[in-house]
Amino acid sequence: MRVDGQDIPVHGSLLQPLRRRTNDQVRVVVAAVCVIAVVVVSLVTRGRWESVESSVSDLIGVASPDLSNRFYSFYGAAIVALPFAILVGIVVGRRWKLLAGYAAAALIAGVALSFTGDGVAAPKWHLDLSAHLDTFLSQFLDDSRWIAMLAAVLTVCGPWLPVRWRRLWWILLLGFVPMHLFVSAVVPARAMLGLTVGWFVGALVVLFVGTPALEVPVDAAVRVLGRRGLKVREMSVLSPAGPGPLVLSAWCRVEQSGERDAGGPDLFGTAGRLPGRTAVATDTPEQVVVVELYGQHQRSEGLVRQVGRWLTFRSSETPAPFASLRRSVEHRALMATAAGALGVSSSAPTAVAALDRGWMLYAHTEPYGTVVDGHDPGGLDVVWEGLHRLHSSQISHGDLRPENIRTEAGGALFDGFSRSEVGASDSAILSDVAQLLLVTVGLFGVGPAVRAAIASVGAPKVIAASGRLTRSAMPSRIRGAVPDAKELMAATRLEVRTQTNSGEIRAEQVTRFTRNQLIQLVLLIGLVYVAYPFVSQVPTFITELQSANWWWALLGLVVSGLTYVGAAAALWACASETVSFRHLTIMQFANTFAATTTPAGVGGLALSARFLQHNGLGGVRATAAVALQQTVQVVTHLVLLVVFSIAAGRNADLSHFIPKGTVLYLIAGLLLGVVGTFMVVPKLRRWLREDLRPQVADLTVELLDLARDPWRFLLIVAGCAGTTLGAALALWASVEAFGGGATFITVTIVTMIGGTLASAAPTPGGVGAVEAALIGGLAAFGVPASVAVPSVLLYRVLTCWLPVFAGWPILHWLQRNDLI
Repeated sequence: MRVDGQDIPVHGSLLQPLRRRTNDQVRVVVAAVCVIAVVVVSLVTRGRWESVESSVSDLIGVASPDLSNRFYSFYGAAIVALPFAILVGIVVGRRWKLLAGYAAAALIAGVALSFTGDGVAAPKWHLDLSAHLDTFLSQFLDDSRWIAMLAAVLTVCGPWLPVRWRRLWWILLLGFVPMHLFVSAVVPARAMLGLTVGWFVGALVVLFVGTPALEVPVDAAVRVLGRRGLKVREMSVLSPAGPGPLVLSAWCRVEQSGERDAGGPDLFGTAGRLPGRTAVATDTPEQVVVVELYGQHQRSEGLVRQVGRWLTFRSSETPAPFASLRRSVEHRALMATAAGALGVSSSAPTAVAALDRGWMLYAHTEPYGTVVDGHDPGGLDVVWEGLHRLHSSQISHGDLRPENIRTEAGGALFDGFSRSEVGASDSAILSDVAQLLLVTVGLFGVGPAVRAAIASVGAPKVIAASGRLTRSAMPSRIRGAVPDAKELMAATRLEVRTQTNSGEIRAEQVTRFTRNQLIQLVLLIGLVYVAYPFVSQVPTFITELQSANWWWALLGLVVSGLTYVGAAAALWACASETVSFRHLTIMQFANTFAATTTPAGVGGLALSARFLQHNGLGGVRATAAVALQQTVQVVTHLVLLVVFSIAAGRNADLSHFIPKGTVLYLIAGLLLGVVGTFMVVPKLRRWLREDLRPQVADLTVELLDLARDPWRFLLIVAGCAGTTLGAALALWASVEAFGGGATFITVTIVTMIGGTLASAAPTPGGVGAVEAALIGGLAAFGVPASVAVPSVLLYRVLTCWLPVFAGWPILHWLQRNDLI
């Protein structure tokens, strides 16, 4: 590199990797969202274009034919000349790579909008001026492919154009929409599609072609250092531009003619060397300066990170956002200066400056001291003392990775102040303590690190900070810098409890929503989804209730309540009677809520296992108990179905419930396909062998133990049978409430078949499938529709919706009492 007549060698690559060009990636995502929005809006409002055009015509009026022709003449000439003017500039500037991007963007955008429902439509551009002089310009303006090509080439070439010209061209191109409305009062839907598609194609091409912002202004950085009295002789890349800045090491010669204040501190008293190089003998002092260059991609990545933190973390955990990249870099320099005043900064700022093409320079001295390691036990107390000095001035660090912690002459020094804060909140202080606690545990061991932390900041603060030793509260950059961070965090929390004689350390909530809150939100959305079909039938149902026998309805309510006692008894016996039967019965109502709002009732199974695990059973034992109950429930259900089918006798026609042969063959084929897939795919075979097989073995052991305990076996079977028969009795009572017409045996068959469909239906709670099966089953046994429909709705209210609405507050009660 040659700067002002001096050759300065630069070792290493200055190119930014493609996957780290955040600014270009954000542009692609935003353009894709715009394309999707235009397409969706066009499809949704397609039938309303005529009314919109009529409204626009009445509002603004339509220009006269002469005025419209003038508009088309002046505006069309500019639009047609635009791509050629850009092309001439590219050729004159000899930017051949940009020329390739220009051609690719125009070609892709034009071809993309040439596909129609009838195939590929060729452009209808007539270049014969003598035959089509009056329509020569309008044929380009009315073709969305031309608009897309213009938007694509302008997106690709825009960064290379002067700012004034770039803004002028974009204003001219975007002005097509209001101009088209004024001239013809036609909503330019295809033109909007062309603009967004062209922008998207251009953004994709820019991602691969690049922009001037990728050209690192190293020469400008050298001139800035020269004005600071540092004449750069050689540079070496220490870290390529990626998630962080481009970091270079500059070997400089200190000159007294720089722009530094005459009475300022001497920041360059210690001579430095470039790694692997030998200093040239000279009378002029030399210094190694670390140069950090921040580009637009660091700005866009920082913006995405700030938005992400604002959406996911509480406001107390989120520092104030920076208005620009310049403010962010200046903040780091100011924080390093503040820490230097306390004597705990490992480097001193040298220069901060704005460079060409949106780049920012931050230069500082080479870090002093040695990186802390676990070989010097004395360094543990020194590091905690250094953090205490920062916190005493209400300064938080925010990025206590091992490479940012150094020691020298018995004192601690810190580096990397990009996430530091002055006037730090209590949350930021506790976050620092938790970070340093985890880092020192990884370096010095659990016991010594916890003792040093307690001795430095006190037991109460260490206990509070230990609640942040979780995956959500500990930043990923800290967890990535410590080997086996997950195991170390758990071991550290246990050691803090031991050394402070404290109880259970609750995890600190740093996110806006906890995992349980998100699950409850999903369940609530599922409840709204499954309740919507029922709400539409409420008026008819209320009208029918006026003629119902309320004593039968009350009997159905009581019986449906007893089914929860039966389910609780079965699960209580499966858990070897080790949990509270009262709490287990209460949990069944919350279980109904979770099962109804999730497909196939998986939420209820997960809640049951969670309850058992939280009340003393291990994870494997709780899962085995739930699996045992479900197995006995299925077997009991099938046995009762066979028994009641036989008891129904020949008078009951069950052919309505038997699937057709085609359906049976289809089901058998799907089952064989699933079995074959598990046999062929190695990962699935491994899952069967390593995960599923041990669980089946545990379930087999449980069944054998159950066979040796008749009382426990009878209790489980009775509970499962009571659940099935109680539901059947509730439906029979509902039918009798509206006049009857079916025996208990036939209603039981209908109920069990409806329950089978509920477990197989993909909708939450089997909504839709259960109602249809029950109404159809009752009709098959001769129950009129005027009785079957309100009976089924009353049955679903008693056995589903009332428990569901009661289950929501019960679920909260279980959480508040630490039962789940």
